[in-house]
Amino acid sequence: MKKKGYKILKCNYKTPFGEADIVAADKDTVVFCEVKARRTDRFGTPKEAVERHKQRRYADIARYFLMKAKREMGVRFDVVEVTEDGIYHLEGAFGMPEGYFPQKR
Repeated sequence: MKKKGYKILKCNYKTPFGEADIVAADKDTVVFCEVKARRTDRFGTPKEAVERHKQRRYADIARYFLMKAKREMGVRFDVVEVTEDGIYHLEGAFGMPEGYFPQKR
């Protein structure tokens, strides 16, 4: 992510709602990133393992982060897949769950 120009703000960011693996800045957007590893795709890809409950947890983490920052910023949710074939950064891997605050565009 650093090579892509992201500024890493937090690693293993702990909140009352759970932990985000990476919180980074991509220009004026705060990126909350889940890192998932899989040896095989027998039970699905790493991205597929970030199910709805994990996505809602990340939305809560994002709201908490923005509340603490006392700023409005764009939010994006990424997944970094770690497989035997390599490391893949999936930007915008999932959106804000329904009923949460709107994202800035």
